[in-house]
Amino acid sequence: MAIKTRNISVDGKREMSLDEFKRWLKKFDTNQDGQISREELRDAIRFAGGWFASLKSKRGVRSVDANGNGSIDENEIKDLAEFAEKHLNVRILHLWGEGL
Repeated sequence: MAIKTRNISVDGKREMSLDEFKRWLKKFDTNQDGQISREELRDAIRFAGGWFASLKSKRGVRSVDANGNGSIDENEIKDLAEFAEKHLNVRILHLWGEGL
């Protein structure tokens, strides 16, 4: 269940579309509530080989959880994608019809 991407760029970042990022995250929604909890995000970061997964997941949820419910929902995924680009060695490809 590694992050499957089309390409790894020269700088080592995994490249994927926003839809691919959403599908990948959905695999970690263990309770299938349609939201990504801090623990689920931690598991995703660990699975992808990320270091300091607990710290990054806490920081990620805190920085993108606009409604303050402690989880990341569909409306906050784009913000999580931006966080992933800055902090998780991911590049989200902006495809036609997929704006961030």
